[in-house]
Amino acid sequence: MKFSVEAFRAWDHKKITLLGMSGVGKTHLSDMLRQHHWFHYSGDYRIGTRYLDEPILDLIKQQAMQVPFLRELLRKDWIYIRNNIKVTDLGPVLSFVGKLGNPALGGVELDDFVQRQARYREAEIAAMYDVPAFVDKARAIYGYPHFVNDVGGSLCELEEPGVIDLLVRHTLILYIQVTDREEEDKLIRRAQSDPKPLYYRPEFLQEQLAIYLAEQGLEYAAEMDPDAFTRWVFPRLFHSRIPRYEAIAKPHGYTVTSQEVAQVRDEQDFLALLETAIARSE
Repeated sequence: MKFSVEAFRAWDHKKITLLGMSGVGKTHLSDMLRQHHWFHYSGDYRIGTRYLDEPILDLIKQQAMQVPFLRELLRKDWIYIRNNIKVTDLGPVLSFVGKLGNPALGGVELDDFVQRQARYREAEIAAMYDVPAFVDKARAIYGYPHFVNDVGGSLCELEEPGVIDLLVRHTLILYIQVTDREEEDKLIRRAQSDPKPLYYRPEFLQEQLAIYLAEQGLEYAAEMDPDAFTRWVFPRLFHSRIPRYEAIAKPHGYTVTSQEVAQVRDEQDFLALLETAIARSE
């Protein structure tokens, strides 16, 4: 959706999609807005609780069945396992995605990793197609006047034009851009200090994996330290996503910087920032 400042102010039921890399402030904004009568739709929470719930549980059960004591309890239905995914703690989803590398070091073998990546992509697409229904639920069931869609950093990687078209029809797209080199370095260092599972476009993964194996003198992905590969690839992933975010934001939405987002303290600040972004594009 595109607006003039006046039309945005008059928009009674505001619906915003936050776009950008993990760490730029999307969830921070969403958590803050939830205190001001905004419904917080977390794409990854929806993925974990609806579309990957069973695959995550199957993965956990496979591990549990390797422990004789737990295997017996599970086979006799004396215990059950469930996910405890939270909007602020998406650990089970990250565990399912995993990190590519040596299984002895906690990594996932390449064939399995590629399958998990494909399932995650399908789940993220499905979660985004659910947005219009949750816009309606937010008001009709929960009584929230406004809606914020906190999407994963991989949205720009999905290569599913229908998802972007749907979000543009139903929400205002706000891209949080990292423009300061110091801020960029800080975000990359933070990601590298605690490497987390990531989604990669298949072409990107194949290309970068080949480069990494050649640089390290390795023959197979199963020989890699999963954390070392994740640290190495993150800056490359970060920079590869920037033009993809911009290709969505420039024609369809608005752009603010991570420094501007860091100054937002409440709903009034957020709305003022949105008006500034709209005014800059007019």
